[in-house]
Order: sequence, then C-alpha cells, then structure tokens
Amino acid sequence: MLFPSPRLSAVSSPRVVVTGAGIVTALGMGWRSNVDGFRSGRTAFRPVQRFDVSSHRAKVAAEVDLPNTLPPSKLSHRQQTRLSHADRLLLHCALECWERAGWPPSDSLPVVLGTTAAGMVLGEDYYRQALASPTCHSRQPTRALHYQAQTQARLMTAALGCAGPILILSNACATGANAIGHAWELIRTGKTTRALAGGYEGLASLLFAGFDSLQALSPTICRPFDANRNGLALGEGAALLALETLDSARERSAEILGEIIGYGTTIDLHHLTQPHPEGNAALKSMQLACQAAGITPAEVDYINAHGTGTVLNDAAEAIAITRWAGSLVSTLPVSSTKASIGHLLGAAGAVEAVVCLMALREQFLPPELAFETPDPACTFPVINRPRAAKLEVALSNSFGFGGINATLIFKRWI
Repeated sequence: MLFPSPRLSAVSSPRVVVTGAGIVTALGMGWRSNVDGFRSGRTAFRPVQRFDVSSHRAKVAAEVDLPNTLPPSKLSHRQQTRLSHADRLLLHCALECWERAGWPPSDSLPVVLGTTAAGMVLGEDYYRQALASPTCHSRQPTRALHYQAQTQARLMTAALGCAGPILILSNACATGANAIGHAWELIRTGKTTRALAGGYEGLASLLFAGFDSLQALSPTICRPFDANRNGLALGEGAALLALETLDSARERSAEILGEIIGYGTTIDLHHLTQPHPEGNAALKSMQLACQAAGITPAEVDYINAHGTGTVLNDAAEAIAITRWAGSLVSTLPVSSTKASIGHLLGAAGAVEAVVCLMALREQFLPPELAFETPDPACTFPVINRPRAAKLEVALSNSFGFGGINATLIFKRWI
C-alpha cells in the first residue's frame, strides 16, 4: 500500500526550507553539542540509571541528562512543576528551534508532533500509586492528563506563546519522519506558509522491558549492518524543525539551514514486526521521495539509514538500498547514527533529519565506530570513521514495526 505525495505543478508547489532546528540527544543539548559529538564519532551509551534493569538481558541505553532548569518561556511556575521528563526534552528542543527560527508569536501555527510513548513515565507512576494506595488519588488526575501527548503538545505551544492546529502522529519508528513529511505537504499544498514539526521520546521502564522481552535489545553493543550485530539499543531525545516557504524566509531575511526537497511513505503489510525480506516497501519509499524531489539516486551523496542493528531490519534495508542505487551503491556513503545515540523510536526520524541538516551544513559524514565486519547484504560503504565530505543532498530512511516506511530528502543551502 502506497501513500505518494500529492502531484503538484512547479507553479503550485512552493519550495520548503528549514529556518530553525532544535535537538536534544544523549550527546548533548542543542545543535553545536550534537555536531561535535557526531563529528568526533562519540557514543552516548551508559548503564541505565533511571530505572531498575537488573532483571533484563540488556543493561545500557542512551539517557539524556537535562539541566535542572528550563530556558525562559511563557509557562508559569506551576506548569513547569508538573512537567514530565518527556515534556522537558520536548521543551528544551522547541525553545532552541523557536529562537533560531526567529518567528513572531502566532495564533494559527500548525504543529505536527510524533511520539510513541508520550508521558509513559507518568502512566507508570499512576499505576504504581494505584496498586500501593488504591484510595489515594493525590496527583493522579494530573498524571492522567499529562500522560497524553496532546497535553504535552499544548504545553509546548503555550511555552512558545503560539497556538494553532495540533496533529499527533504515532507510526512506530517512522513517526518523526512522517511528522516532518506531513508538515512539508501542508506547506507544499498551500494550506500554510509555516509549520513546526518533529518528534520526542523519553525512556521509560515499560518501553525498555517491552523491547527486552522481544529480545530486540543488544546485550553487548549496537552495531548496525555489522555481520555480528545482535540487536538495537534504546535512546531518548527530541528534535523539531521550523519549516516555511522559501518566499516567507526570504521576505524576512531568515537564515536558511537547508531545504526539504522530497518525501515518500509506504506500508508493506508483510508482518507485525518483520520487514519484507526484499525491502519492497522500503525501496518504494525511497523511490517516491526521489520522485517528489525530481532527482535520481546519482544525486544523493549520503544516506542516514534506519539501521537499527537487528538482523532482519538491517538486511532488508541493505537490499532496498542496493536495489534503489543500482551500480552506484558501491560508492554511496551510508551510516546509522543509532550507533551513537540509540533508537529514539518516535523521535528517531526527526533527530536523524536534523543530523542530515548538520551533515550538509557542516560538510561531514556521521560515523558509526562500532562497525567492523560488513554483513554480506551490505554492498555500500558504511562510514566507520569521522570524515569530512562534500555533500549536496542527503537522504534519511525511517522504517517501523507494521511495515511503515518514510524517506526524507534534504538539500544543502548555500
């Protein structure tokens, strides 16, 4: 099943540029900390500290250490005291993005957010208190309200001093990319001139236990596309992009970080958790994105792969990339930044979108240092050392449980 982008004429399709970006990962807070982390090939995994993992196979994750205070915002002190860890990840990211975009307050700004867990930590707290003290309802209504993704989104917009329609997506691991792609289509189809889009995810005990029970987590080290890979590693974080038409950005002389030129999304319906072994829908997602961008594989200089480190996912994606690139595949640089910051689930596609913008703007290839022995399906070079490079176009893949696939294509802005 395919969901191609609307067919739009050159006249009716405004160019969509990025004028703001915010990012929080275990590598650090903000654009510069993350650029430095990725350029140096640093990894951010450590033994899990936020909850007990003693009974699990896997023991590590990429946790984010947030500052004790938030940057200045329009939230009241009382609102700030009710924020969960996931809320704070999102707010730090949103405030950076908003400041960089330089947008004025708006009462009609569309927001497209992706997440899979929302305020799951609050749900865990609610459950624990309900079991321990069934008749005690202290703070339970607040937990129930703030558990919901729409409450977190509403608080984010309140912090920025803006309002407008809010859309929450939850499409497994393609969520963040789909959120950005949907916002891109809103602008391309003339429904708005600006939109804020991205994803966020906070680690929770239930999330970790769920992936561990599926034996999807690596008990050793996350090494996407390596012949000896044995699972993924979880992380947390957030990323947001401020998108607007090129005309809008030029009218206010805004700094442009890059351009989104293509988006494709598909679903293969093959299996609940396993991708199609030949990567059929993943291939079509890449083809649709290129079709929307009006480019060929020869014009793509780097692929930020979905690359989870699981046996089936990496093999299927490798086959899809090979089929898509054809004879060009042997010289096409590929890496998975999940080897540095973990799999951020609903935030993964959004974070990796910002990584692509970083790579294009700062001219480098993000490496995955744990990669040693290529899987036989990998016919492309996997970048395993920090490297400067001349990049004009970057493609980012995000593939999720249930066969959901999304591909974004970014172009360098000079």
